[in-house]
Amino acid sequence: MKLRVKNKWNDKNRVRTAEETGSVLGFNLWKVASENVLHIENEGFQTDTQNQRLDVIAEFSAFYIHVIDRLISAKQYSAEKRQAIITGLALNMAKTMHDNRRDVSTDKNADYRDAFINVINKRMNEYASFSFDGDLDPGFQVKRCAGEHVREVMGEKDNKWVPDQVIEVEIPDAMKAMKRILRGML
Repeated sequence: MKLRVKNKWNDKNRVRTAEETGSVLGFNLWKVASENVLHIENEGFQTDTQNQRLDVIAEFSAFYIHVIDRLISAKQYSAEKRQAIITGLALNMAKTMHDNRRDVSTDKNADYRDAFINVINKRMNEYASFSFDGDLDPGFQVKRCAGEHVREVMGEKDNKWVPDQVIEVEIPDAMKAMKRILRGML
């Protein structure tokens, strides 16, 4: 996955708020998760609707938010700054999810942010119990868990192979992109 991502600030000398950092991270993670969905479909796995694609994006996003949280924690940010960045990231992605769900929904008045935030909160709690390897790469068990969550929201065609695709291809490729993003953003 060779995505064009924003991985450096235009004005390097300006101090950024945690919310600004979270917003840029959210924009980039949305691109990474969207690319995961396109790649999975191009590999022959089935998604049937736009809402199903957004469900897959939600699962990848929740996983990537957890990874970002772990990486920020390892960089020894203060608890307050870490929380502000992750909150800004999650709220930015919730708004993006809300806008995309509204675009494909018949109910243009619905609010989809809370449902997405609930997915993030559930996954953050679940993924917290898993270990990461070496230089904070997600361990096999947490990748397997993320793969199972993606499988649960995918279509039926070749569904049992989705976790393998997530573990062996999607997450490793996304981690390369995320490390490029984080190197310049944090």
